[in-house]
Amino acid sequence: MRFSLTTWNINSVRLRIDLVAKFLEEMQPDVLCLQETKCPDDAFPLKRFKQLGYDHVVLNGQKGYHGVAIVSKLPFESSDIRVFCNNLDSRHISVSFGEKAGMTVPLIVHDFYVPAGGDVPDPDVNAKFAHKLSFLDEMKTCEPLHPRGDARHILVGDLNVAPHENDVWSHKQMLKIVSHTPIECEKLLAVQSEGNWIDVARERIPLSEKIYTWWSYRAADWAASNRGRRLDHIWVSSALKDSIRDFTVTGDARGWERPSDHVPVTTVLEL
Repeated sequence: MRFSLTTWNINSVRLRIDLVAKFLEEMQPDVLCLQETKCPDDAFPLKRFKQLGYDHVVLNGQKGYHGVAIVSKLPFESSDIRVFCNNLDSRHISVSFGEKAGMTVPLIVHDFYVPAGGDVPDPDVNAKFAHKLSFLDEMKTCEPLHPRGDARHILVGDLNVAPHENDVWSHKQMLKIVSHTPIECEKLLAVQSEGNWIDVARERIPLSEKIYTWWSYRAADWAASNRGRRLDHIWVSSALKDSIRDFTVTGDARGWERPSDHVPVTTVLEL
């Protein structure tokens, strides 16, 4: 079966539900993983998603900050929430698909919103940056994020790190900017290595080419300056490497009315 999945830091799902609807109507992914929903679970716009054909929803939200959600056309077998750094700050949710979704082999999807880390890349003076580094360390040692053998897992989300030189507009100028500092890049790549994850973007697009998924609100003309970063990621377990059929960054979404600073990132697998 063909299986499509999109990840998108929406920066308030209620504020941008019309943009989400526009995207879903055009692209029709089977599964949409959202981050930074900024919405308590009881205020999530469930009715609108059901109208769009996404009847299956799991939530881990909170008022005003953070929040992750997975909405799907396909039914789940189960869902789970993990807590990192002993903070109940709504940064992870996972689901499993199985027979209900027409899959004979289970598929697990993890949706993450890694802490941004503030502005100062020094854990001794910036508690937000220290939290980010600790969060990445815990991801590395988290056993459920170490799929082995034939286990079919997908890890997606706003991981808030652009790990490679061409994941940012200027490697040299970004080395001391949070999201591309050497220690962050090292820690995120260690998470990837520990789980034998395949970075779908870089499986499809050479490291020599630029890829961005985020453009700052601070830019007077984001398109003209094009100072982007690749903060949003889709990883698959080794067992799914040969299943990858497509990878798309919907960059046009950054130019929609009242957009998120992140854009949707989509992969298609043949399961």
